[in-house]
Amino acid sequence: MKLDAPTLVTVTIFVMVVMGGLYLLSWSQSRQTRALGFLGAAQIVGAGAVALFGLRGHIPDWLSIGLANAAMLLAFGLIWAGARSFEGRRVAVRQTGAGAVLWLAACLVPPFYASLGARVILASAVAGLYCGLAARTLWHHRGERLPSRAPAAILLASEALLSWARIPATLVLPVPPVGTPTDPFWVAALCFVALLYTVAVAVLFMALAKERLEAEQRRAAETDPLTGIANRRALSGQARRILAAGPTALLLFDLDHFKRVNDTFGHAVGDAVLVGFCAAARQVLPGDAAFGRLGGEEFACLLPGLTVGEAARIAETVRQAVAAMRPDLVPGLAVTVSVGVVRGDGDFETLLELADRALYQAKAQGRDRVVIAGPGLRQVA
Repeated sequence: MKLDAPTLVTVTIFVMVVMGGLYLLSWSQSRQTRALGFLGAAQIVGAGAVALFGLRGHIPDWLSIGLANAAMLLAFGLIWAGARSFEGRRVAVRQTGAGAVLWLAACLVPPFYASLGARVILASAVAGLYCGLAARTLWHHRGERLPSRAPAAILLASEALLSWARIPATLVLPVPPVGTPTDPFWVAALCFVALLYTVAVAVLFMALAKERLEAEQRRAAETDPLTGIANRRALSGQARRILAAGPTALLLFDLDHFKRVNDTFGHAVGDAVLVGFCAAARQVLPGDAAFGRLGGEEFACLLPGLTVGEAARIAETVRQAVAAMRPDLVPGLAVTVSVGVVRGDGDFETLLELADRALYQAKAQGRDRVVIAGPGLRQVA
C-alpha cells in the first residue's frame, strides 16, 4: 500500500484542527474544566507544526525545521499541562514551554542544527518525556474511578515509548549526517501515526471529561447539600448492598428540640448545628459505616458486622460527642441527640421502623439517650 504524503498531511491537519475546535468549544461551555482548553490549544499548535513539516522543501528550513519542531514540542507540553489540569495539579507555564525553548536554543548551535541525527534524538527525547509525564499524571490519580483513565494513560505511555524508540534507531541505522529527511514514505508514515494518536488521545480525553462530569452529577444527586454526607437515596442504595451480605446494626439519630433551635436562634444556627453534628459523628463512627441524612434533623447509620451491643456503644460515643458540642454562633447552646438502635436483615425500611420505635422511647424517656430495639426496649447505661 502506498502512503500519499501530501494527502495524509492535509488530513492530519484537518483532523487536528477539528479536534482542537471541539476541545475549545467544550471548554467555552465548561470553563472550570481548563484541561479542555490546554488540549484544544495542543491540537491547534500541533496542526500548525504538521503544516510546517508538510511544506518542507517549499519554505525556509528555519520554519520547517526550527519552528515546526518547536511548535510540536509545545503541543506535547500542552498535552502534559492538560493532564495536570485535569487532575487538579498546578500547571507551570515554564515547564510546559521548556521543551520548545530548549529546541530553539539548540538550533542556534550550528553543529546541532546541521546534524539530522542530533535533531531527531533531542526532539524524540523531549516529546517522549512530555508523553511519559502525562501518562504518569493520569495513572497516579486512578483512585478516581473513570473507565477511560487507564486506556488514556497507556496510550500516552505507548506514544512516549514510540518516541524514545527513535533514539536507538537513529544511533543504529544509517542516516545522513546533515540535511533533512526527504523520503515521502517516512513523512507519510509519521503523519499517519500522528493522525492515529491525535484521534485516540482526543477521544479518550473527551471521554474522561464526560465521565468526570457524570460522576460529579451522580455525587451531587446522592449528597446532602448542607452536610456533605449521603442523602436518603444514596443511603438506601448503600443499605441494600450492606443488608444483602447479612444482618446489620442500624443507628437512628434525631437531634433533640431542633425546631426550638431554629425558632429561637434562626436557621443559620440550625444549619450550623446539623453540620456540627455530622462532623462530630463522623469523627467517632467506624470507617466502614454508612452514614446519611434521612431528612430534617434525622440521620441514620449502618454498621456492618457489629453486634447490637457494639452498635449501642458506638451510639453512646456519638451521643457524648454531640453533648460536648458548642456551636460557634451560640457557644452557650447545648445540643443533644436521641438514638434508636436495632440489628437485623432484610428490608432497610423495616429496620428503620424498628429503630424509630426505639427512638420514640428514647424521646419519651427524656431524650439525650440511646435505646435498643427488641422485645423489651432497653436504654444503654
